[in-house]
Amino acid sequence: MRRIPPSGAQAGSRGQFGRGAGRVRVSEGEGRGGPARGRAAGPSPCPGWCSLVGAGPLPVTTWFSQGSSSCSCECCGTICNPGPRKSMSKLLYIRLALFLPEVVWASLGAAWIQGVECDRTVVNGIIATVVVSWIIIASTVITIIIVFDPLGGKMAPYSSAGPSHLDSHDSSQLFNGLKTAATSVWETRVKLLCCCIGEDDHTRVAFSSTAELFSTYFSDTDLVPSDIAAGLTLLHQQQDNIRDKQEPAEVISHSSGTSQEADLDAELENCHHYMQFAAAAYGWPLYIYRNPFTGFCKIGGDCCRSRTTEYELVGGDQLNCHFGSILQTTGLQYRDFIHISFHDKVYELPFLVALDHRKESVVVAVRGTMSLQDILTDLSAESETLDLGCELQDCVAHKGISQAARYVYRRLINDGILSQAFSVAPEYRLVLVGHSLGAGAAALLALMLKNTYPHVRCYAFSPPRGLLSKSLYEYSKSFIVSLVLGKDVIPRLSVTNLEDLKKRILRVIAHCNKPKYKILLHGCWYELFGGDPDNFPTELDGVNQENLTQPLLGEQSLLTHSSPAYNGSDDSPLHSPSKYPALYPPGRIIHLEEKGPSGRLCCSAAQYSARWSHESEFSRILIGPKMLTDHMPDILMRALDHLVSDRAACVSCPAQGASHMDMV
Repeated sequence: MRRIPPSGAQAGSRGQFGRGAGRVRVSEGEGRGGPARGRAAGPSPCPGWCSLVGAGPLPVTTWFSQGSSSCSCECCGTICNPGPRKSMSKLLYIRLALFLPEVVWASLGAAWIQGVECDRTVVNGIIATVVVSWIIIASTVITIIIVFDPLGGKMAPYSSAGPSHLDSHDSSQLFNGLKTAATSVWETRVKLLCCCIGEDDHTRVAFSSTAELFSTYFSDTDLVPSDIAAGLTLLHQQQDNIRDKQEPAEVISHSSGTSQEADLDAELENCHHYMQFAAAAYGWPLYIYRNPFTGFCKIGGDCCRSRTTEYELVGGDQLNCHFGSILQTTGLQYRDFIHISFHDKVYELPFLVALDHRKESVVVAVRGTMSLQDILTDLSAESETLDLGCELQDCVAHKGISQAARYVYRRLINDGILSQAFSVAPEYRLVLVGHSLGAGAAALLALMLKNTYPHVRCYAFSPPRGLLSKSLYEYSKSFIVSLVLGKDVIPRLSVTNLEDLKKRILRVIAHCNKPKYKILLHGCWYELFGGDPDNFPTELDGVNQENLTQPLLGEQSLLTHSSPAYNGSDDSPLHSPSKYPALYPPGRIIHLEEKGPSGRLCCSAAQYSARWSHESEFSRILIGPKMLTDHMPDILMRALDHLVSDRAACVSCPAQGASHMDMV
């Protein structure tokens, strides 16, 4: 629930529990009974103190009295009409105030009960209750530290007012000070969440970049996690409803269809082959995940015994159990590896270099996201200029991934790793591969090595969309192939697309006239079992969405007043041409799509089709139950296995080619 200002109050007068993602704000469906929810009294056959200490009337009566009040309160109204829930904030304050005496009382009871001869079940129940209470209070404190905004929403009126309201020098200075303070708050949160990775120059830069991204993105919204969940649920139903009503797209045939299909078949076979190297770069965790019953038995010997002689033939560091999993995944011998490195820091990714005798290539595989350091690399989303030594204009790329590619480039060239590989096999060609973050780094690495190795090829599996400028995207089509599965969110993920998603969430929840708990319950059913999306209304009756320029707010806006981000104004910080320009995925794109309706709980083997796609098809984030699972490397490998085997079995079927060679 949102805190309700007096009628006619400006957005900036909401006090410390004001708007903004990250501000402590009670929402409909949240804060039920406070963080001590779920505390229950165990059975107590012992008289007197056993029924009172640690599980007595104080916690229980407090829970039921506050919980019943909050439950009856929070189910009233809608997301954009919090008026019926305006007493919720007071109840939450009361509930928070009761944390300390509850914990002290329960702790004293647990200490006292150790010396009392009661039924062991009762004692264990009381101790478990106290432990759960401590866990709840600790998680509550951590959550408050992370999401509480000490600025109290003071920045929102300035961020939403636009440049015209900052004419005076004092106003401009105040706005810049608030912006710096907001970034500092986010930086503190990021450091708290990533406290275990240490600090160096790269890490500090990544903290700053991540904090600036979050503070900019959430500066003009008033959303809590359940608002976002409800918005995503409504968007998925709306998206499916639009898809069901669309007529089948007209298929455009190309005169060079035969050559296109032959090219597609060849590249799919290459993708199927090189995906093994991209998966091998993840090391033993992915191998054990893919082979939970037999994986450890196959590589356990490599983890336990010393292979010093073999390791001396392979350059690298921190191999541990990784070498055995890499051998199992690729099917190569240890002599085929030139270098394997699992050194992992911010802007420094693990990679391996191997000789692939089957394809006569020197393969460089870069690992994808698998650690907090990698996440910070992903979130360093500013753009920076690449010096490629070519005559292209606007050579701009994702900063974090560009830094990671430069690190691998320095290792390959300055440490002589590529020279060593080509001294063994001078006739081989260079192939770069990677998945997710590794795909982006491999694509940028291919651009950096293009002048030195003109015949370089790159296969990018599920690369991030926000990677290259338009000119670099066009340039990369001649030697980079990207592979995308289904509704995978990462190839559609960029700062621009996230801004678009935020607008769509704000619009769809502003139009909804249902309480949030109903939206979420219906949404869970729809995600699990499907159904007709028409049964889940996403707009108020009689509202013309095309003519609507402001959200239907009820008593309080989810978006700050006259927000430039909502209205699409160029004044939005996210539209700054220098920091977050529009970026594109690398190379030509092969899109794998599941045939027929997408299964939810069905475990049967799916069938896939493949076609060449344009980058514009990935210019919007699609919502669906598989938007995250389609990004997993094991799911992508399984899809490639099925697709390649099906196409090989149907190679003599004339109708099969036509469905794949056409572009819609």
